[in-house]
Amino acid sequence: MAAEPIYKVIFLNQNQVFELYARQIYQSDLYGFIEVEEYVFGERSQIVVDPAEEKLKNEFAGVKRSYIPMHAIIRIDEVEKEGSVKIRESKGSDGKVMAFPLPGMRPQFGGEPPGDG
Repeated sequence: MAAEPIYKVIFLNQNQVFELYARQIYQSDLYGFIEVEEYVFGERSQIVVDPAEEKLKNEFAGVKRSYIPMHAIIRIDEVEKEGSVKIRESKGSDGKVMAFPLPGMRPQFGGEPPGDG
């Protein structure tokens, strides 16, 4: 019997890079989103507590499903077992780097472009 796959999901969230593990990932019915379910956090019996893991456990406590925009996803890997979750600052957080606009996402104006009045 094959073990249930575990996925490592790395994505941007408010100028931070989150690295989480989940059992279910699929394309959402909401256009442009990935659904992530069944988060996996290490059940460690150590005295030492990882503050990043505790912060993520608290942030995602009670979350059944997350909808992450596709343009925020950095990478998704299928892994053999979960590792430690991480939060780190994005290197592009100085405001000089922006996501490239996706096709079909530009604002629509009714009739004439603005300023031609």
